Amino acid sequence: MPNALTIRRPHPIDLPVVEVEIVIVGAGFGGLGMGIQLLRQGITSFVILERADDVGGTWRDNVYPGVACDVPSHLYSYSFRPKLDWSHFYARGAEIHDYLRECVQEEGLRPHLRMRAEALEMNWDDSSLRWQVRTPQAIYRCEMLVVSAGRLSEPRIPDIQGLESFPGPIFHSSRWDEHAELAGKCIGVVGTGASAVQLVPHLAAVAEGLVLFQRSAPYVVPRSNRSYSEAEKRTFLRLPDSAARLRSRLFWKAEAGFAARAESPEHIGRLRAQAVEHLERQIADPVLRAQLAPDYSIGCKRVLLSDDFYPSLSSPGVVLEPSPLERINGRTAIAANGAEHDIDVLVLATGFQATTPPFAERIMGSAGLRLSERWKNGMVSYASTSVSGFPNMFIINGPNASLGHNSAIFMIEVQVRYILKAIEYLHSTPYRMLDVDRDAEVKYVLELDHVGAATVWTQGGCDSWYIDPGSRRLTLIWPDFAYEFQNRLSQFTPADYRFRSFGDADNSAHHDGPLHIYRTEVQ
Repeated sequence: MPNALTIRRPHPIDLPVVEVEIVIVGAGFGGLGMGIQLLRQGITSFVILERADDVGGTWRDNVYPGVACDVPSHLYSYSFRPKLDWSHFYARGAEIHDYLRECVQEEGLRPHLRMRAEALEMNWDDSSLRWQVRTPQAIYRCEMLVVSAGRLSEPRIPDIQGLESFPGPIFHSSRWDEHAELAGKCIGVVGTGASAVQLVPHLAAVAEGLVLFQRSAPYVVPRSNRSYSEAEKRTFLRLPDSAARLRSRLFWKAEAGFAARAESPEHIGRLRAQAVEHLERQIADPVLRAQLAPDYSIGCKRVLLSDDFYPSLSSPGVVLEPSPLERINGRTAIAANGAEHDIDVLVLATGFQATTPPFAERIMGSAGLRLSERWKNGMVSYASTSVSGFPNMFIINGPNASLGHNSAIFMIEVQVRYILKAIEYLHSTPYRMLDVDRDAEVKYVLELDHVGAATVWTQGGCDSWYIDPGSRRLTLIWPDFAYEFQNRLSQFTPADYRFRSFGDADNSAHHDGPLHIYRTEVQ
């Protein structure tokens, strides 16, 4: 294996060809965490490709007013590199972004970063058993490809008639227009998800008027954020074990929240009672309160945290429109129920293309099949990390690797450790390629479908972004406790993979020819 980057002959389209052992796509929590652990393992032949001009992923892109995390800050950092001086129980977005920048600088990742290097094509070459990754600046040929492009990276723009003709500023919450004049304007906001409940109170405070278009009401519980005192921060810095104990308590408290998603009547009842009490305490108007009452089981969609969202909807000039935005006619926004509202600015807090990630269209596997085609009936994988027919490729924060009740960073770390085990095993063999067996993948997917069928995400009566819109399978969320994900990925199992070296035929007795797209069903 090469131990440094090697420049080879120019590519036919005059791009330099760079030989490297590992290419990581994405410089958010997943990609940076992978890079840090590679360096700590003594592996230096890798690059991290980032399409933007800075690291941070979600926390670089989202700069809207009020952006913050809804996972406790001491649980929202790498366990192997904890931040001991968080300012608040729930950290602001800018503070998380700064933390990731510090990780890059202090862990020595800067030489491995390639900024403004968008991965335009990722193609497997079966003859050389290597991936070829094209960016605007170079072609990278690598033995291992780690895709960590994130699930909150591509905005979802709703199909609204006449949207392109709106004469005023229009932008997605993750592409915030800092130059847009908002003070004294009439602002329309589409969506009532996690971003909307954070930004609406701030917009309501400066706008002449605000209209919030609501397709379905969210469940909201108290946020109860607070700042850490200087004394607390000094204690964490002097006694790091105290921060580790706090992290452990926060983790297990969050794990207890899974019971409400697993349709435990007792836990669901408690969580719902908390949300209903919060709504009744903060909204006095019975009509508005009824419009804000969800009509599905709590936990089916993401449960939101806010202390100021409900009060902002009672502010003068703020209108809750309990109907989705259907069309635009000039400056008039027309809801599906026919209500019309004149607005100057339109903010789309409409989420992301999470279940159909655009990066899949750019990845070509061993059978000449694009990952997007492989996933046309919903995302599938083995160990939520490997995809059959895409050798030597690992995906971080991909199929069934997200959580609805605990920290995404925990899941990322579990996947990083799994990938390191896979790399270590492959290096210990004469083989150069590993590809998860399709039967092992099918078994894994069916097991998760079965477990997911007993959760509120599939039985709660809502239409959420956790569910693939075509197959109606639960493809985004891990449908179990987070610690079970760790248990499941604690060992790398060679028997579930096929291995090859140069010139070798497939050595697995389980190989059954070219891959075919299949659709799993809940059993």
